[in-house]
This record gives sequence, structure tokens and C-alpha cells, in this order.
Amino acid sequence: MDALVNKYADKLIRAGLTSASGPCPPLVGGLDDTLVWNRESRRIRSLEPLFSAMAITSLVYFRPGPPYDRIIGYLAGQALDAGRPIRPMDCETRTFLHDLPVVRNLSDPGLLPALKQRKSVIIAPGKGDPAPAILAHGTVSPEQGFVTASSVAFAAYVKFFTDYLYGLQTGSVPREMHQIYDTMLPELTRPQPGLPDLIQGPLDSEEQVFAAMVQAGKATVDYGLVDSYFGNISYCRDGILYISQTGSSLDELAGCIDPVPLDGSSSAGLTASSELTAHTETIRKTGCDAILHGHPKFCVIMSMDCDPREKAGCRFSGKCHIHCPRERFIDGVPIVPGEVGTGPTGLCNTLPPAFRNSPAVIVYGHGLFTTGSHDFSGVFSTLLDVETRCRRTYLDNVAALRA
Repeated sequence: MDALVNKYADKLIRAGLTSASGPCPPLVGGLDDTLVWNRESRRIRSLEPLFSAMAITSLVYFRPGPPYDRIIGYLAGQALDAGRPIRPMDCETRTFLHDLPVVRNLSDPGLLPALKQRKSVIIAPGKGDPAPAILAHGTVSPEQGFVTASSVAFAAYVKFFTDYLYGLQTGSVPREMHQIYDTMLPELTRPQPGLPDLIQGPLDSEEQVFAAMVQAGKATVDYGLVDSYFGNISYCRDGILYISQTGSSLDELAGCIDPVPLDGSSSAGLTASSELTAHTETIRKTGCDAILHGHPKFCVIMSMDCDPREKAGCRFSGKCHIHCPRERFIDGVPIVPGEVGTGPTGLCNTLPPAFRNSPAVIVYGHGLFTTGSHDFSGVFSTLLDVETRCRRTYLDNVAALRA
């Protein structure tokens, strides 16, 4: 347990969600035979009772670093003023988090009820604590708290930028949002980073396929193109689809890749990614070898951008993620609705046709899929390039609306 609590504290820092120094570095607790924390803290006295009150085995508590601190602090304040939780509309929040409850401090009487209903709470800035905090729990391992806390930060980031663009379009942006946006501009306008040195194809053996997938998955996380571990990756060779397992971390894929015969002759797909059918149908209809799916922030943000005038009169408003009837594109990249699964609105039906004229497809509120041949070099390059283009489009739209 010592290794696990330290591992996930370090992952929060490496993900850029918080820092190892400052007023509150990550605090991760895990219960095995005894309760173990990654470090000493006066807050442990307030957090320890939650283990018995909720029958949980892990807790993650930290103050987010820039820019998440100002974003989450602003959204938390708005939520408290309105008397309701924060409600992002990205895919992970809709299906995994549902909403983000906010409390005033660790002694708030609403803390325990909120945690019993949700996987996390946001603690708003207050007297003596000028920055917000994220508290998340798990019933199996500290990994659950890390995944949830990371998803909360991602959801808040996406919501802030989505709300800001919509507010500009409708003429209803509070001054504080302008100020927060302006402080982030230097980071938002940085050049695209250089590409990683990935294994070159063709991938002639199963061992090469595994190595290339492990390497590309780690690069996707290192470049911030996915939140927590969400996302998946696959490669097709000799009629076998090698695909990341459901729940696997993209930066820790060794031993977590399933070989699934496309002819259905094996039950290996039982532990494969929940988006297995979307991958198999895409390969069948495009002939590609490699697929990479990440959650780049501005791809998600721009996928949910809709003209307020059209949105107000649309009969599918509120169901855009599965029923949007319009053909939509961002800089030539198609946006499609769809959900995980094989139903009429499943990604296995909406995603593959969109690849006819593009190696990349954005799924509404969900993320980006890219395809390619021989190896993951082009697939990763496309993922990074489309995110850069979406970020540039967002910045251009904001600049035009503020002019």
C-alpha cells in the first residue's frame, strides 16, 4: 500500500494537476491491514473518519495547481451561489461523474452526504483556504481516487472554456471569466510540441505490436491528450486486433493488451476496451491498421460548440451527444454523435462512416479517434495536430467575439 499511495500522489503531480510543493501537495490514503498515507498532514485528522463512515479503502485530497485552481475556484463559487452542483456536459461526466458537488470546507455537514452519492466533492475556496481542493474516494485501490480526481479537473477545464465561449456568443460573460481567460493566454498560445520518437512500422511481430502500443499509449498521456487513463488504442495484424483492455491505463499498457481475432474465434474480447466494436468496425470499413483514441481538451470543447440560435430551437437539445442531426466539422475534421455500445446510436455505427474522407473523427463531448497504417507515428501526429487546430480555432473564435 505504501507504494500505491506514493505512486498515485506522484501521478497527480506528473499530470500537472498539482505540485509537490506549496500549501497542500497531494495527500493519498490507502487502507489495507492499516491505514497508510503518503505523507503527514494536519488534514488527516479530518479525513480519517470518512473511511469508516463510508466503508472505503482510499482517499485522494489535493489543491489543484494552475490553471485548474482558478477555474475550479470560479466554478465552485458559482455553484455555491446558485445552490447546485457543477454540471459539465462532457461524456465522462455524463456517464461516470454525473455532476460535481461543492461544499464549503472539510467540516461542512454536506460533505459526507455528497460523497455517499458521488465519487468526489470539490471544496470551495474560503477563509484561510484561498484555493479550492478536490476530494475523491475509492473502494478498491488509490487508483480509483486518482482517476476520479483527474476526471474532475478535466471536466471543470472543459466546462469553463465551453461556458466562456457560449457566454461570449450570448453576451453574458462575467468580468471574472475574462480575467481568468486572460491569465491563461500565454499557455494557450504556446507552439505545438515536437513529436515523440515512436517505433516505425511495419510491425512484423506480436512483440513489436505490444511494444509500439505501450510506447504510443504512454506518449498520449505524457502529452496531455487524455484525462486520467481514459482512451484506448488498437493495432490489427494478420486478422488479430490487439486492443487495450477495459479500465487499463494508457501509460501502463504492459500486460493489458488483448489479442482479439476478428473472426470471432476467441472470447478474448470479454476484457477488451468497451469500445472494441467501434475499433473492429472502423478497421473493417477503412482498412486501417492502427487506431488511437484520446480526450484532447479542445477537441472536446469545440465538439460541443453550437450556435445558440440553432440550439434554442433544436428538438434534440440535451441529447446532442447521441442525436445531433447536423453534419458538423472543425477545420475539416468531422464531428459525430455516438455512445459506447452497439445500439442504434453506438459508436460502432456513427464512427466508421465518418472516416471515409478523414483520418480523424471527433465524437461529441467525448474525444478524438485517429487512424493510420503500419505504425502509430502518423496516428499520434494526427491526434496532436487536430488538438492544436481545435485550440487555434477556439482562440480565433474568442478573439473575434471579443473584438
